[in-house]
Amino acid sequence: MSELRVAGLRAGVDGKEILRGVDLVVTSGQVHAVMGPNGSGKSTLANVIMGGPGYEVYEGSVTLDGVELLGLPTWERAQAGMFLAMQYPTEVPGVSLADAMAAALAPQGRAPAEVAELVAAEAVRVGVSTALLARPLNVDLSGGEKKRNETLQLAVLAPKIAVLDEIDSGLDVDALKAVSQRVELITNEVGLGVLVITHYSRLLRELRPDVVSVMRQGRIVATGGPELAEELESTGYAGYSD
Repeated sequence: MSELRVAGLRAGVDGKEILRGVDLVVTSGQVHAVMGPNGSGKSTLANVIMGGPGYEVYEGSVTLDGVELLGLPTWERAQAGMFLAMQYPTEVPGVSLADAMAAALAPQGRAPAEVAELVAAEAVRVGVSTALLARPLNVDLSGGEKKRNETLQLAVLAPKIAVLDEIDSGLDVDALKAVSQRVELITNEVGLGVLVITHYSRLLRELRPDVVSVMRQGRIVATGGPELAEELESTGYAGYSD
């Protein structure tokens, strides 16, 4: 059983505070959705958890299984068991998805041939064309293809906790279903913990949350069950403030 715990997290950019005391917990086998309007700090939260560049942490902690992540470089957070599916996946010219996965799993002693077989199998499961596996990572791909690629990487790397930053953006109905179903299956089969950040409840009809939190102005202002997502769909965020 793994646990990601964010406690009293205050952070910002260039001296401007964006996160103003965030507290939340994600455990193995759980989907915890964070919803909120634009500018509420959701993507900042994802980036601070993973150690994105340019963010300043003023106070608080982010721990995985009791180990403090703040201060660790991003690659060490990844090795500890964290994964971030980015809102805007990075293009990596000259490095294929297959090569990136082989390099990521090499420290675990995984043979390149074994990794290639795993990547090919996951490509079929999430609807990624095998022709894309040897192409430069995310280069000249559509938004939907990039998000399927991110989901493939998640399945191959098998982290303890995955942070999904608006993984539904750019997805059509079929891609949304394929991505959501694969993430949910991993959660149920191997106990992946998921922190999913989204604006819309349509994602949460496919990737069913156990906990839903509302973020406004850098704070969690309400937490409830999956019914909270449906309430937000009809009422919006106007009734929530810090």
